[in-house]
Amino acid sequence: MAEGHGDHHHHHHGEERLIRLEQDILSKNNEYAAANRRWLSERNILALNLLSSPGSGKTTLLTRTIEALRGKLPITVIEGDQQTDNDAQKIRQTGAAVQQINTGKGCHLDGHMVGHALESLQPPSGSLLFIENVGNLVCPAAFDLGEAYRVVILSVTEGEDKPIKYPDIFASADLLLLNKLDLLPHLQFDVEQCIDYARRVNPRIKVLQLSATSGEGMDSWYQWLSATRQLAEIGQ
Repeated sequence: MAEGHGDHHHHHHGEERLIRLEQDILSKNNEYAAANRRWLSERNILALNLLSSPGSGKTTLLTRTIEALRGKLPITVIEGDQQTDNDAQKIRQTGAAVQQINTGKGCHLDGHMVGHALESLQPPSGSLLFIENVGNLVCPAAFDLGEAYRVVILSVTEGEDKPIKYPDIFASADLLLLNKLDLLPHLQFDVEQCIDYARRVNPRIKVLQLSATSGEGMDSWYQWLSATRQLAEIGQ
């Protein structure tokens, strides 16, 4: 009987240690993120953290955005993937400067990695920086990278209950891009229900519906980027 009690006590300590360790990791990360935020702010660089499941169309959205805004403002990209630089290569073809981060087994980018990438990339002052996070709706939620805004991309092929299944990421996002609208006629996807779930988790989230493939709705995204960029300038 006493033995069982001892085991329980030991287990409890283990949990406490784990929670402390997580808090240490997050507070260390927040220091790096704060340093990134200062660095970006001094150079008037607008940084967006792009989050999504794998296959949501993030890279297509990015390449199309870079092509549309070419000549209007300088864009650089930090590309996070567990393996390969396939996406970075696609982005390089648009002419944008890209810094690849391979996280190996890691399921998210963190402030430290992004700080290193910024040093290598040296994005020009007044530019727009896209940080394409590792495809995953769980781990990246807790890690601030020093971004100004969080943008979640959800494709209509994924199921409308994603916002309530993965609330943390939607709760921390400023903007939800509902992508692949062109596929709606072939799917059982309830757009209104999805937006309702997102607002339930985050009443202040802004939602744009678009298709990076067909181009439908992309103008509203470019307008959001431009308005956000102007706000950042005023804030300087």
